[in-house]
Amino acid sequence: MTEKKILIVDYEPSSLENLARILKNIKVQVIQATDGAQAYDLFKEEKPDLVILEAILPKLHGFDLTRKIVQESQGTVPVIILTGLYKGPQYKHEAMANLGAAEYLEKPFNPDVLLEVVSRLLSAEEEIEDVLPDPDSVLSLIEPKDK
Repeated sequence: MTEKKILIVDYEPSSLENLARILKNIKVQVIQATDGAQAYDLFKEEKPDLVILEAILPKLHGFDLTRKIVQESQGTVPVIILTGLYKGPQYKHEAMANLGAAEYLEKPFNPDVLLEVVSRLLSAEEEIEDVLPDPDSVLSLIEPKDK
């Protein structure tokens, strides 16, 4: 299995370091960005499997970045929004329903919860591929047997 790539985005270096440290517990490659514009460029270049971002970002707001990533990846790259500012169920609902965020966690977040969410989102992607049969086996099922 190839190593998964996670793009983490936060304007605060200590938050980035903290996130990177938490993610070291699972075997992933971590790419870091400190503003929305840089994150968007890295998203296009690196094609991460998952993005974790702070909602408040310089240059390109986290909500706008989420929308762009979800649209451009057609929902194949899950985005987890972490924020210390937008607290409350209405923001979570907005982010998940209208922006397409996969998860919305308020700071301070529980590292175990974050890892659980990350693992679930990364494995969900793999499970889909495992479930799909290859085209030949599908054809063998639908082709008439008595030729």
